[in-house]
Amino acid sequence: MKSSIYSFALLVLLTACKTDNKSHDMSSKKHDTTELIKRAKVIHEHVITLDTHCDINVKNFTDSINYTQNLESQVNLPKMKAGGLDVAWFIVYTGQDTLSDAGYKKAYDNAMSKFNAIHKLVNDIAPDQIELAVTSDDVRRISKSGKKVAMIGIENGYPIGTDISNVEKFYNLGARYMSLSHNGHSQLCDSNTGEEDDIWLHNGLSDLGKEVVEEMNRLGMMIDVSHPSKESMRQMIELSEAPIIASHSSARALCDHSRNLDDEQLEWMKKNGGVVQTVAFQTYTNTEKNEARNKALKSIREQIADSLGTQWYQWSEIKTLSDDERNAFYNVRSEIVTLADEKVKELENFPPKVNVSDFVDHIDYMVEKIGLKHVGISSDFDGGGGVEGWSDASETFNVTLELVKRGYTEAQIEQLWSGNLLRVLDEVQAIAKTKS
Repeated sequence: MKSSIYSFALLVLLTACKTDNKSHDMSSKKHDTTELIKRAKVIHEHVITLDTHCDINVKNFTDSINYTQNLESQVNLPKMKAGGLDVAWFIVYTGQDTLSDAGYKKAYDNAMSKFNAIHKLVNDIAPDQIELAVTSDDVRRISKSGKKVAMIGIENGYPIGTDISNVEKFYNLGARYMSLSHNGHSQLCDSNTGEEDDIWLHNGLSDLGKEVVEEMNRLGMMIDVSHPSKESMRQMIELSEAPIIASHSSARALCDHSRNLDDEQLEWMKKNGGVVQTVAFQTYTNTEKNEARNKALKSIREQIADSLGTQWYQWSEIKTLSDDERNAFYNVRSEIVTLADEKVKELENFPPKVNVSDFVDHIDYMVEKIGLKHVGISSDFDGGGGVEGWSDASETFNVTLELVKRGYTEAQIEQLWSGNLLRVLDEVQAIAKTKS
């Protein structure tokens, strides 16, 4: 059974009730709220909750500092247990660099360090608490045993270099999805970031990228379109014999950002049989609301960063940093954010945070637009993700609670949390078997 703390959810719902002089009305509201939380708790304990995008820092996978401890990271085993998050897809992420042998070698080494870290967690650090899954049957078996589940996704195919055999090497290490680019055009395909200057490298997929799509189909690795360009996505769907996923994207109709999928792309996903894992990333959930708050917070965060002997960077600035500079900033970012949030709590009329309700608005929209079976859930924790109410894995229950508030049934919530994604994984692997 999941161990979760629901007091925060109760507090949020109760404080949302309007003050009324009639005590029996307040009592009724409190009763209704308590019953709703009880129902949501039962559902949350029954379903397998799966988050398709959790970034990692290899420094948190050592003998002395690791995920058995309640670190500042948004995801670790204590937080997963507290919030009832069953499955975390740990991400082998590599930022985009030059398309050169030196760049590919550095990226490959970085990718291998993250594969090794994940394997160290499940094999050496906490094999009694978490296990690696590579199929949906693995997920259900491990979850039933009471352990947490680790899965592996690759964010950016850049570490493949020009050696397509690396796709199978990564697959054999447990990777079950991969995006072919990140923020910047890779040797495999164009990135969504090309929208900013309308400069493209391949006008979609490169020839090598097309080979990689076919190789992923052959192996049974899901193709992730969260970062590639719209034209890259169109070509991937046209070429792939298997359904695809967007591992962490939301609806562009609600938040006009190139990382989100527009209505045409959503329709492609529906026809392809894939799934869009709605992402709880503030900038991709409600840009206007997030920018208003960040603008108000900027000077406060800068002052706090300075007092800690470092510098504050906006997300647009982080991509210009070196890997070492970026990792150093990530090590202190959460502390700066937390201290700034504490400082503004007492300020009146301060711009509000993007919250769980804003996040679930995207789920509602996509369910209405393309159907429940094509929608899932992701956080992008430890990579910039998190909204008020789901700021780390310990608050995972609040997503289920919001879905219950909006009338979703247990069966529907199970589909959103894990059923749809695991269905696509099953279909991708079934197609691969026909090629063996």
